[in-house]
Amino acid sequence: MNTIKKSFILTIASLCLYLSSQGQTINWATMQNTRHIGSVFGGYDYGFNYGIAYGYHLKSKLPIVIMASHAQPAGEKVFDDFKTKAGVVVRVYEVNNFQFAARVQGIFRRFENQYVTMLNFGSDLSATAGYYKPSWFVAGEFGFDKAIVTNFQHTNAFRENFPDVKDGWYQPATGGNFYYGIQTGYSFGANDITLNAGKVIQQDFRTDPTIPFYIQVGYNRRF
Repeated sequence: MNTIKKSFILTIASLCLYLSSQGQTINWATMQNTRHIGSVFGGYDYGFNYGIAYGYHLKSKLPIVIMASHAQPAGEKVFDDFKTKAGVVVRVYEVNNFQFAARVQGIFRRFENQYVTMLNFGSDLSATAGYYKPSWFVAGEFGFDKAIVTNFQHTNAFRENFPDVKDGWYQPATGGNFYYGIQTGYSFGANDITLNAGKVIQQDFRTDPTIPFYIQVGYNRRF
């Protein structure tokens, strides 16, 4: 694969990471009597997107929430692009009202444009640390969204420029984005209104994505 072709595929592959909705945001101070969390959310990163999430709270020594989420961009075609995540978040430490949590999730996502359709498997690792009260919270978050392996199905428009391109799985052509920002929210009764906002930078710590920030508003119903 020549350098121009490889650079182009790397650029296209990086677009697959832009649908990077944060999914469920938890107020740990309200979790004592909570077993289930249903969520809806919407936000902006590469474009406007929306999604749903569900979390199941395990009653263990360390509070653990098993979670899954699905997000997709707003547009005419339903399910043409999407991002599905599943994993766990663990509240690893608590002192007074300060709490620290770690999240590990697997990712499956799809991205399509005029040049290529991509299916990608990846991971999302993150940590949060913040101050949590039953009625509100504020925390900082830092994470890494990694595209581990990507399947490319190229269109005729791409083949006009690179006729010998091969479809299939490309592990060297994957990348990752770091993200960091804040989480905050207001809790009342069995409800949470949450806000996530922050910045995204590619894994070389030098390159900004086309849209180098994210913002997301969410609603949780606890029961």
